[in-house]
Amino acid sequence: MSTEQIDSPTKSSVASRVTGSQRPWARSLAITVAALFVVSSAFPAVAGLSKNTEAFPKWWGRMDVGLAFVLGILALVIMGLAEGKVNQQAVDATYRAYRILIHGIFALLVVFFLAGDRITWINCLTGFAWRAWLLGYCLPAWFTAFGTGDRPTLA
Repeated sequence: MSTEQIDSPTKSSVASRVTGSQRPWARSLAITVAALFVVSSAFPAVAGLSKNTEAFPKWWGRMDVGLAFVLGILALVIMGLAEGKVNQQAVDATYRAYRILIHGIFALLVVFFLAGDRITWINCLTGFAWRAWLLGYCLPAWFTAFGTGDRPTLA
C-alpha cells in the first residue's frame, strides 16, 4: 500500500504547527472524538423515542447543545491537525468505512417503515443528519489522526 500524500498542505497556521511532539496525543484525541460522537448521538435518539420532550429537564437540552458544540470544535481540530497529511492508507480506510456506513441510510429507511409512527422524527432528524454529515466529512482526517497502521500519521 502506498503512503503517498493525497491532499496537498495549505499555508494555514494550524498545518504548519503539526509536529512530532503532538503525535502521542493524536490517537487519544481521535478516540475522544469518536466516544463523544457516540454519546452525542444518544441525545437525538432519546428525543426521537420520547413523545413528550417538554418533560425533559432543562439541563438535557443544554447538555445536548454543549456536547454537540464540543464535538464540532474537536472535529475542526482533527481536520486542522490532519490537513495536508491524509495518505493512501487513510483514504483506503475511509472508503471501507463509507462502504459500511452507507448501510445506515438503508437501516434508517427500514426503521422509518417499521417503526416510523413510534418515532418523533422532528425531534431527532436534524441531530442525526448533521452528525452523519460531520462523520462523512471528517472521516479521512479522523483516520489520519487515529493512524491506520501501527502509528498515527500526524508527525
